[in-house]
Amino acid sequence: MSESDRAHKPMPDASVSAQQGDNIAHALAGAGGGLLSVALTYPLITLSTRAQVESKRAQSSTYDAVRRIVQREGISGLYSGLDSALFGISVTNFVYYYWYEWTRSYLERAAVRTARASTKLTMLESMLAGAIAARASESSSSPSSSTSSLPALGTQPHSPPKKPSTISTVMALWKDEGPLALFAGVLPALVLVINPILQYTIFEQLKDVLEKRRRVTPRDVFVLGALGRLLATSITYPYITVKSRMHVAKRSSDGKEEGMDAALTRIVREKGWSGLYKGIGPKVSQSVITAAFLFAFKDLLYEMSVRLRQRVPKVIKKA
Repeated sequence: MSESDRAHKPMPDASVSAQQGDNIAHALAGAGGGLLSVALTYPLITLSTRAQVESKRAQSSTYDAVRRIVQREGISGLYSGLDSALFGISVTNFVYYYWYEWTRSYLERAAVRTARASTKLTMLESMLAGAIAARASESSSSPSSSTSSLPALGTQPHSPPKKPSTISTVMALWKDEGPLALFAGVLPALVLVINPILQYTIFEQLKDVLEKRRRVTPRDVFVLGALGRLLATSITYPYITVKSRMHVAKRSSDGKEEGMDAALTRIVREKGWSGLYKGIGPKVSQSVITAAFLFAFKDLLYEMSVRLRQRVPKVIKKA
């Protein structure tokens, strides 16, 4: 049994501060894992996001859109908006993992109080914990998500064609569209809470099955994280498409902002149901790789924090 598994075992007599410290350790590990995974795979994120939009504008394939982007902007263009993306993922993951672990520990203590045979979360409990964490992270990170999408898409309202910084993007959005523009796409984002719910539920359930047979290794975490993300993204991809297009401020013919339902209806009317899955190949590839590294880095960072916390009291005692 790994150190992270032992740390997840509920301890009724554990102090609130100790549990709080463990929640924060998970949150920091999640934020660190997100930073490392996004920094490593950001070119794929940029290409999958922009190719999805550009291929529609030019009525071309995703491959042609990727080729045009690289030829036009070079390698440096693949890192446009990286600063805001790193900020966004750190905030999102910190909030998500904090509330997921808080809810998890609460449900595990409840299982102890009711003398349940197993203290591991059931599938429904895992989904509940994921739902609470996802709602909290989506609500807290919508502004950073909006500002990170526009640089990645190479879009800034009423500005000359140059690579916008995070601050300039925020100021342009605030000036031209008002503060509510920072929350563009928040409705489909809330619908997308099913994505992390599915991802983490699948991951946890597969991990529990594997733990019954042998010790879970970092390689296992990498593979299980990829599988969870693959299934979750495939299911929720239509809403990923809507969210991306709301972030580039698509307008309907009557001048009103196009909502989620209107966007879905328009895409189905113009392209058929297959239009909701246009560009899914690059998106799935990118998100699966990013998630796999996220789970692996997060698990590694948390294990390191556990060992560090165990070592500190010994050092203090010797001193």
